[in-house]
Amino acid sequence: MAMLWKFMRVAKYSKTALSPKVKVRGIATQSRHSSSKSVPSDFAANTPCSNTVELLGKSYPRDDYSSVTEKILSKVGKNLHNRKHHPLWLIKEQVKDHFYKQYVGRRGTPLFSVYDGLSPVVTVQQNFDSLLVPQNHASRRKEDNYYLNHDHMLRSHTSAHQWDLIRSGLDAFLAVGDVYRRDTIDNTHYPVFHQLEGVRLFSCHELFSNIEDGEGLRLFEQGHRTAHKQECHTMEAVRLVEFNLKQVLTKLMAHIFGDGLEVRWVDCYFPFTHPSFEMEINFQGEWLEVLGCGVMEQQLVNSAGAQDKIGWAFGVGLERLAMILYDIPDIRLFWSEDERFLKQFIVPHIWQKIKFQPLSRYPPLINDISFWLPSEAYSENDFYDLARTVAGDLIEKVVLLDEFTHPKTKKVSHCYRIIYRHPERTLTQDEVHRIHQAIEESAVRELGVEGRF
Repeated sequence: MAMLWKFMRVAKYSKTALSPKVKVRGIATQSRHSSSKSVPSDFAANTPCSNTVELLGKSYPRDDYSSVTEKILSKVGKNLHNRKHHPLWLIKEQVKDHFYKQYVGRRGTPLFSVYDGLSPVVTVQQNFDSLLVPQNHASRRKEDNYYLNHDHMLRSHTSAHQWDLIRSGLDAFLAVGDVYRRDTIDNTHYPVFHQLEGVRLFSCHELFSNIEDGEGLRLFEQGHRTAHKQECHTMEAVRLVEFNLKQVLTKLMAHIFGDGLEVRWVDCYFPFTHPSFEMEINFQGEWLEVLGCGVMEQQLVNSAGAQDKIGWAFGVGLERLAMILYDIPDIRLFWSEDERFLKQFIVPHIWQKIKFQPLSRYPPLINDISFWLPSEAYSENDFYDLARTVAGDLIEKVVLLDEFTHPKTKKVSHCYRIIYRHPERTLTQDEVHRIHQAIEESAVRELGVEGRF
């Protein structure tokens, strides 16, 4: 589920453009207030011309809600989590192995079933409505998601499959897959990442069978909603579900990262779990957020046909776990085809310890871009998508340097720094300059900004 996505947070990102070369601390850069004549470029943002989106053998008509780009569409179907010996596959297999061995049903078979081949194309109803996400919630924004059209989208979390899997009769399952979100650009954020979802439902007997004098305990009541429970849940049931959830996840993290791992829980809010928590681990002296979880909203459980059960759900990003466990410094590396990267994860068994050896630390090339924002409303995430579409994985990071409002015209100018660095080779200033100019030209053409370059 979308547990690493803080639903109450609306991230603000921005837009940018650039120009001729100036030295900044010895690094070739571009002055935000210099001027240069634009030249034709081989690079351009891929603006879809077709009236339909062709994806995974199906056709989806475009409309005014379509926001998916050709660059993102090229990632669909890669399924890195199912690619043997890929670091994301290793993490997935470790989690599966732990759940299969730790939680066994009465017949000796694994309690949790695993689904890692579900289509990333879902309906808006699956991604939001089934999870009780309000119609006006910020997480639904076109600027933050990849919509194929008004009715279909690339899932923004594996929680999009919760309702369907519960409806099919499942009480315990893991769902794994690629998810898509328009986001900022740095070494820990990428518009495509991989998530693992866990769900467990309990009947009254399953929850209270090992509790002394538990015969008289109940799952539900007609009470009041508080910060600690839903109005329909008894406090005893919520406490047991919460305890079971935290115990399951603490064991999982200890199994992955080693015994003696220090864990803490932080209260938070997600629309389809209440109460909700984020799990942080102390890894090598630093507290790191690794997942989010909570007691499932009973309205969701009831609507999926499990009215007599109560449950929990959690979600974790596989890249997050792999970056911590293997010490991988840049999320772009997961998409690398460089054998020097991939061969480090060809190991005889999934639990073998691996410490990533950097390919090399190639030097960055830094360019600034500034422009006047258009008067009409727009999303800064559009610029991030545009920059990624033009430059691909050559962009390591984009940082807002300055925001200026003209005292007379009241026009707003943004200046951003774009850091270019190839994860596998040294970039030349000439190729970066051409890419940078293509971003400038595309920003003016596609976003309606007025360049200051």
